[in-house]
Amino acid sequence: MLSAVVLALPSVSMAQARGDTGWYVGASVGQSKAKVADCAGFSSCDTKAAAFGILGGYQINRNFAAELGYHDFGRVTLSGPGSANIKANAAEFVGLGAYPFANRFSVYGKLGAYRAEAKLSASPAGLGTGSLKDRTTDLTFGFGARYDVTRETGVRAEWQRYKNVGGDDTGGKYDIDVISIGLIWRFH
Repeated sequence: MLSAVVLALPSVSMAQARGDTGWYVGASVGQSKAKVADCAGFSSCDTKAAAFGILGGYQINRNFAAELGYHDFGRVTLSGPGSANIKANAAEFVGLGAYPFANRFSVYGKLGAYRAEAKLSASPAGLGTGSLKDRTTDLTFGFGARYDVTRETGVRAEWQRYKNVGGDDTGGKYDIDVISIGLIWRFH
């Protein structure tokens, strides 16, 4: 066992020297789309919104990383007789598996869990206003591509799905898809 550790040390130090390991932070902007099944009874149902996120992670080696992130999905707007907004956000912990197939370009997949909060604000026609919240924990997954502009910076483009956001108080559970572009900064 000791000999395996001794033999592995040079490969770990070589990976660190190339910049394949270490901490990083990032931010992203994009568009979310809530897969709300029922917009019946409303004259307008806008399920797309601007989304943004921030993240921090650790690159374990060239192919694997772990991330913590926060995403704001914007709001779903329903109008007709009265109006309603559903605003959602999530904190997540995901693992990334990457395949670098060019010197600066790689593709990756994400899999993890999230904790979301959805808040419904409603103004039924002729009545006052009210709000309700749901908190859920479920699965998130996605895929993307990264281009390393420099040794420290990279640009990402990705798609990610959050399963079963919301609950009975906020109009039921629905999936949210996010398409985004982001920037990451690695600490060396």
